[in-house]
Amino acid sequence: MDKWKNWEQKLIEAVDTEYSYRLAKRMEEPKTNPVLGYRTAGSKAELETGDILFEEMKRLGLSDVHKDKICVDSWDFHHAVLRYKDREGKEHEFQLGAYQTEFHTEGFQKFSMVYLGRGTAEQYENIDVTGKLVLIDINQREEWWINFPVYQAHLKGAAALIAVQDNGYGEIHNTALNAQDIAGPKEAAAFSISQADAAVLKADLALAAAEGHRAYGETTVLFDACSSVIRDQETFNIVGSIPGRETDSMILLSAHYDSYFTGFQDDNAAVAMMFGIARAILKTGYKPNKTLVFCALAAEEWGVVNSKYDWSAGAYEQVFTARPEWQGKVFADLNFELPAHAHGPKDGVRCTYEYASFMEEFVKRIDNIPTAYPEGLEVVYPIQTWSDDFSMAIAGIPSMVNEFSAGEFMETHYHSQFDNEQYYQEDVFRFHHELYGRLVLAIDRAAVVPLDFGRLFQAVKASVDPDMCGRTGAGEEELLKKLNRAGKLAEDLYDRVKAVNHRYGELLEADRENGQGEGTENDLRKLERCCREFNRRLLYIFRKEQDYFVRLNWHDEVLFPQEAAGSNLEAIYKALDCLRQGDAQGSLDAVYGIDNNRYAFQFDREVFRYFTEYVLNQPADRLKWGAGRIIRHENLFELVTDLKNAQETVGGHGADLKNEYERLLKVAGNQEQCYRDDIRYMEASVEKLIGQMEECLKVFDREVQFS
Repeated sequence: MDKWKNWEQKLIEAVDTEYSYRLAKRMEEPKTNPVLGYRTAGSKAELETGDILFEEMKRLGLSDVHKDKICVDSWDFHHAVLRYKDREGKEHEFQLGAYQTEFHTEGFQKFSMVYLGRGTAEQYENIDVTGKLVLIDINQREEWWINFPVYQAHLKGAAALIAVQDNGYGEIHNTALNAQDIAGPKEAAAFSISQADAAVLKADLALAAAEGHRAYGETTVLFDACSSVIRDQETFNIVGSIPGRETDSMILLSAHYDSYFTGFQDDNAAVAMMFGIARAILKTGYKPNKTLVFCALAAEEWGVVNSKYDWSAGAYEQVFTARPEWQGKVFADLNFELPAHAHGPKDGVRCTYEYASFMEEFVKRIDNIPTAYPEGLEVVYPIQTWSDDFSMAIAGIPSMVNEFSAGEFMETHYHSQFDNEQYYQEDVFRFHHELYGRLVLAIDRAAVVPLDFGRLFQAVKASVDPDMCGRTGAGEEELLKKLNRAGKLAEDLYDRVKAVNHRYGELLEADRENGQGEGTENDLRKLERCCREFNRRLLYIFRKEQDYFVRLNWHDEVLFPQEAAGSNLEAIYKALDCLRQGDAQGSLDAVYGIDNNRYAFQFDREVFRYFTEYVLNQPADRLKWGAGRIIRHENLFELVTDLKNAQETVGGHGADLKNEYERLLKVAGNQEQCYRDDIRYMEASVEKLIGQMEECLKVFDREVQFS
């Protein structure tokens, strides 16, 4: 192992964070908005940045440098400027951010503007906003996503909606703008304004409302905006490689090069770190066993019109349309996001269940953790939908990402103009170069993809609620028996995986000592050939696990198939208890948690319907990585409306709620059937995986020979 440690040391010595920092800053130069930045899907700025990265890959000496063409919906946000003369005659000019919608004024135009609080349905009662700009407050972390109030305004005839963050995001300063994916149609135009600039408008609007004895005020502004969305445009993922001994086995490193504002952390630093790792490996002279592929991905922030799943389009297209042949060949995808800032006192690598055992062993060897992480380094799982690693995983590519989502940076600087080099931490950046560079070397010395399927079966077993099974009559006994059997097979498989990888490591060590000659080389190649079918089978099982078990709820959280119905039933049972007691408010509180019915509380029926149907009844090519992950829905809009009326009539208690009780009882029956179906489905899925693992063990015993 000493020789292997020498390679790690050489890599650490070859890391040059100054190179990576300069590249991250250079990526800021192309921009769609000359004042604010933005480098968005399919835009000229994104294409120019891709050209920079393409040339840099060639300059570094990567092989097979090329552009993979993908189809996305493009967005070019050139500017949005609002001029306003306040009541004291002072003139103001505000720079606005934007969302991925279509809006052109062709110069400054005069608009009436109204302020409507949270922008929910009740704020529009008896108010005509036709052709006007509607100013609202929003907290996307704790309330609802931007698409709901935007579409509400659109249906009411508004020219555009302008949102100001009320906590949730952009909390670093009152001058912060914020940008997110729109998750809605391009025709419903939307922009963002800072709290400081909005305060000027709100002050005058409040005075106008008071003078007119109205609930809202109205004023006149000049607005000049240019935001263009075009469907089905081409952009490019930029790919280069370091060839390995095994051309059919790959390790993938990825990061996205589109951004909001200047995007120093998200994701310039990540792309630059990927290049920095490639540069360090090349500088050491290390010859990898597997081909190392470096992929700069376009269109991560947004890339699909009118889809709930409108981000990570570039990664999805890469592995499903541009390079589907990567499926079954890639041992792991190391995806990078916001890596030059400590997001908390403990650093983390977030990975799929199946990689957790390998990663936990790997991180035990890491002892050069910077002071920015006083609580050390941990492995967390499973992956989330926030970044490109999710698209990779559902394609059958085991994936991981540096943990970035839990820190306060996400609420303060993220997706704002304050994501800049001022918050750069060189020691964190260097550590991540070294950590993930060493991880590449560790995976590269595995002859067999180190997947422990037992971790998934443990998690599935833990997710099965015996009480819920008993209440619904689901009968979990057979499922649990099969999970136990699957867990034992997974343990046997992983023991073999570890054994062959240990032997492979010994052969590599002997080969790199250059003292064993041709015999060792032949042994290595023989072992690699013997493992090809075994690897193919392991990666196939991994892919089927994603197909069988990875589902999403209406808030984009990853869960197992029965958990959506289980969560609904918990809320339904609480609501039924409240209805029996005549407690309308208590039942409303419970119904709020069923599927996406929380939006029925605040928005018109058509808004609720629209953002339900576009998940359930859109083609897969618009849903991308979300297709088929939500398969059922309980529409309780009418029930919510009736309960709200009852609550308002009798103050929430003592109402006659028998009709509502009977209706919800039927919903309970539907969801109980869903839960039973899901348990049976998982039982059948585990049985299929048992068969696949048994075949995989036979392949190992027949073809993988080492001694």
